[in-house]
Amino acid sequence: MTTEGGLRFEDVTVRYGATTAVDGVSLTVPPGQVVGLVGESGSGKSTLARAAVGLAPVCAGRITLDGRPVPTRGRRRPLQMVFQDPYSSLDPRMRIGDSIAEALPPGRSRAERRAEVERLLELVHLDPGRAAVLPALLSGGQRQRVALARALAADPQVVIADEITSALDVSIQGAVLNLVRELQRELGLSLLFISHNLAVVRYVASHVAVMHDGAIVEEGPAHRVLTDPCHDYTRELLAAVPGSTAPDRPRRTP
Repeated sequence: MTTEGGLRFEDVTVRYGATTAVDGVSLTVPPGQVVGLVGESGSGKSTLARAAVGLAPVCAGRITLDGRPVPTRGRRRPLQMVFQDPYSSLDPRMRIGDSIAEALPPGRSRAERRAEVERLLELVHLDPGRAAVLPALLSGGQRQRVALARALAADPQVVIADEITSALDVSIQGAVLNLVRELQRELGLSLLFISHNLAVVRYVASHVAVMHDGAIVEEGPAHRVLTDPCHDYTRELLAAVPGSTAPDRPRRTP
């Protein structure tokens, strides 16, 4: 998958000492699309995400947004990340409305900021009246909705969602995934959706990349990768999905 725009990882390598966590990865998140990045814990997928927002060192290659280096400092950050644990990513001493308002671009009046916070809370299906509540008084699913609202407050070009449902109860995961699909459809979000769960990725992504030992071993349209995988590791991941049967090794016609 190639495109001139969007978020692009070009031969990106991340090392910690003698350990190579990401090894020459190339991947593109086109504008307005959801790309799923799947792999087991330790495969390097979260490290790649952290490199995109400046939280992990890029030793080789480059990461660009619409052909330019991704800015990782300053108030205007067009790449926003939503983390696995919504409680640790929110200041426990800050009311959720203030937390969302903090991420808004500067230059708005107090009334405009209040109205935008209310709009964002409604967008993620939370009562705007809860803006004065502290994170500890919310459920895990509600906190993750706040984290999504905070990411959207910055008006990003791309959102990276890193295992955003894995810390939630199964009964809540579906609601958050439905919200992600709804936001993508209504806002035209560009989204890199990271998960160890192929069933989750299948639900939200149109394109899937499979990561193993720091490298992309397979990628393509979601329906092709998840029904006719070419790599044995992808087949193992599919076999691990409850209720699914990995397809037999494809027999190619000469």
